[in-house]
Amino acid sequence: MKTMPDWKRHLRVVTAALLWCAVMGFAPGCGGDATDTKRKLIVATDATLPPMSFLDETNRLAGFEVDLIAAVAKQAGFEYDLINVEWNGLFGGLITKKYDLVISSVTILDERKERMAFSVPYLKSGLSLVVRRDTEGVASLQDVQANGGTVGAQRATTAYFYLEDYPKLNKQAYELYGHAIQDLIKGEVLAVLGESTGTLYYKNNDAAVFQEIKMVGDILTEEHYGIVARKGETELLNRVNAALQTLLANGTVQRLHDKWELGRAAVVPQSIAKPEGT
Repeated sequence: MKTMPDWKRHLRVVTAALLWCAVMGFAPGCGGDATDTKRKLIVATDATLPPMSFLDETNRLAGFEVDLIAAVAKQAGFEYDLINVEWNGLFGGLITKKYDLVISSVTILDERKERMAFSVPYLKSGLSLVVRRDTEGVASLQDVQANGGTVGAQRATTAYFYLEDYPKLNKQAYELYGHAIQDLIKGEVLAVLGESTGTLYYKNNDAAVFQEIKMVGDILTEEHYGIVARKGETELLNRVNAALQTLLANGTVQRLHDKWELGRAAVVPQSIAKPEGT
């Protein structure tokens, strides 16, 4: 019996794989285009930063960014599933095509642009320092250091990276911002550095915790949040940008800002930025 040459066998395997991907609508892992409207996109968020993205009392995803991605998807005309992913897994999962987009108060940074692509900004925020409400004389990182205290921050966030500029400052890394706040209340750390939006949930939904903490000093940075896509997903990013620009222009983003009572902690950009390269 004549055997099939290796190159023909290989060709048949590759052809079968391509046909399978086509039948499945370019499922993740088949190298399909994320803009293919025949399948749902997978959008990831870290639901630990209320009121931006969190799990409500019914264990459902809720928050400003949950509502925003719903509005973006409707405007752009794609279906999606939103999943809760720990912060440390967001970017790796995006790059390895587990997810198609990430929306999770991700600051647009030059070093991140080297690996990922960002939409136009949808919010402007910054880092702020939080202390116990009865704390006096601490309004800056310099004050924390002068008092020999420790400042907490969520690992792998811009707050955590910001603290690298203070090598003599005592630091404590946390997996969750909320855990840092709990240690702050217990007196384990003197201050917590995080997004200025971080205290808003406690203000609006957990009065007991909010009565124990306060923001002090100035907002330390000016940061812009964007939706994150993979490098090379130009068509998808263009659709997201077009949708965001419409939602910014028609007041939808501002209405969501008002709904979630973000206040001055995070503001809607006054001018609509153009996507890079336009």
